[in-house]
Amino acid sequence: MTQTDGLVARSSERLRALWREDRPAFALWSCLADPVVAEMLAAGPFDTVVVDLQHGLATPSELPSMLQAMRAAGLAPAVRVAWKDPATIMRAVDTGASVVVVPMVDSAADAAAAAAACRFPPTGSRSWGPMWGDVRADGALPPAEQDAGVVCLVMVETRAGVDALDAIVATPGVDGVFVGPNDLALGCGYGRSTYRDEPEVDALLQRVVDACRAADKVAGLFCSDVEMARHWAGRGARLLSVAVDTSLLRRAVADAWSAVSAPPIAGAPDA
Repeated sequence: MTQTDGLVARSSERLRALWREDRPAFALWSCLADPVVAEMLAAGPFDTVVVDLQHGLATPSELPSMLQAMRAAGLAPAVRVAWKDPATIMRAVDTGASVVVVPMVDSAADAAAAAAACRFPPTGSRSWGPMWGDVRADGALPPAEQDAGVVCLVMVETRAGVDALDAIVATPGVDGVFVGPNDLALGCGYGRSTYRDEPEVDALLQRVVDACRAADKVAGLFCSDVEMARHWAGRGARLLSVAVDTSLLRRAVADAWSAVSAPPIAGAPDA
């Protein structure tokens, strides 16, 4: 495989190819606002990295350098935008997001607005502003090519969103639904319960997965650990976060301290 082939393989088309084969894509979640961390994550084996602008430390100011580092590493970066307004979505796509995750989508109208913001007329309402047009040797890509490269995922995480689920997944331009299980449980009256201890939360998550699969859309899920990601991949979810960069760093620090502070082995020679 050439370097160019590798870049293509890790573009948004790589994600779509996995989904066409009904295979899961696994993601890292990034809350740190640092392009060096972004590049390190993107250079790994995961299918994508989601930069969290809603609850992470990064802001739109850091996003261009973070996504530029990810693209340089050959990854199709994903961004969870801070809110569902079209300007925020358009800015993320202009900045270089290949996948846009839009929070708190409660209706088909919300979903249609999100999808439209990801694409140019006549399909959508995205305005023309080729941020990287002067950087690329071949200039800005044509509108249709840019449209084809964007994956629009809307988040269902409220009771209103669940009630409108069938209409949301049927919305043209919406590629799938991504679930924040914590907000879904909170929004539906189950507090901090999870699928592991509340059958109703388990049923809600499965309902989203089933609705997406019936509509030939992608079901995505924020997972708290590898076990959860593997479990829900087996139940039909096709985009799953596996770990958060802050948690990985915290665990690595704890593991290193645990190793260095362990009592010496009896009888072992001095270092």
